[in-house]
Amino acid sequence: MTVFLLAVSAAGCLGVGFVLQQRAAQHAPMQDFLSLRLLLDLARMPRWLAGIGCMAAGMALGAVALGMGEVTLVEPLLATNLPFAMALSRYLTRQRLGRQGWSGLWLLAGGVTAFIVAGEPHGGRGVADPVRHWLVMGAVLGLALLLAACAKRVRMSREAALLGVAAGLLYGLQDALTRISGERFGRGGWAALLTGWEPYAVLALGVFALVLVQSAFETAPLRMSLPALTAAQPLAGIVCGVGFLGDRLNVTAGALAWETAGLATVVGGIVLIGRHPAMPAGVAGRPERVRELQLG
Repeated sequence: MTVFLLAVSAAGCLGVGFVLQQRAAQHAPMQDFLSLRLLLDLARMPRWLAGIGCMAAGMALGAVALGMGEVTLVEPLLATNLPFAMALSRYLTRQRLGRQGWSGLWLLAGGVTAFIVAGEPHGGRGVADPVRHWLVMGAVLGLALLLAACAKRVRMSREAALLGVAAGLLYGLQDALTRISGERFGRGGWAALLTGWEPYAVLALGVFALVLVQSAFETAPLRMSLPALTAAQPLAGIVCGVGFLGDRLNVTAGALAWETAGLATVVGGIVLIGRHPAMPAGVAGRPERVRELQLG
């Protein structure tokens, strides 16, 4: 129950933080697209700083939850950040939930419940094989880099979705490495933590993912990027949890069917919520000439 409350609280902070960040990022100069300069420009905006504060609080709560529970349990719960984002957006836009909004919420909640009940995530020994460890991490990181590279070659709406998926993959990998960092700290304190490479990788992934997220928020409505991010993060976290952290799931035929159906339902709910009219329209109306700035 403690892990559940921590993870849902983290999701709430993340959802609120994402909305505040997007409302600020839509006013950032397009010349800073996919650049660290974007973060420097955004740091001058109080609303963006408030969003980053909420996001930092969510990440801290998520790190505590990851330290107490399995990645395969915490990640689906973190996916509930989208209802919190929509709740704030609904308040700002005065839109009702309607059939689409309620359907998305029930699908998301039902999918998370089905996956957790059927899979019964539980811990185990971490995979000792370093080759498998690096293969899983390399696959997740490589796919994120590939999507980020392809983003500039597609239309702006699809570009935001690709950047959202890439950022979600990085956040999922970051969560797995946060779990390892917490275990190192628990075994040997600060000395063990600071002598490992994982906390530095967590920081680097966080900065890179933040640039991708803000660039996605800058170029298109929130509904184009946040659902993609929210769907990709738990999937990447589950892959890492099972791949090299030693997390275990039920693998009977019936359990696998329910787990697959649960994850598919989660993704479906995320898409419905993300496309709800309550989600802010952002910068959809910016002139197409920004493409020239992005490619310049």
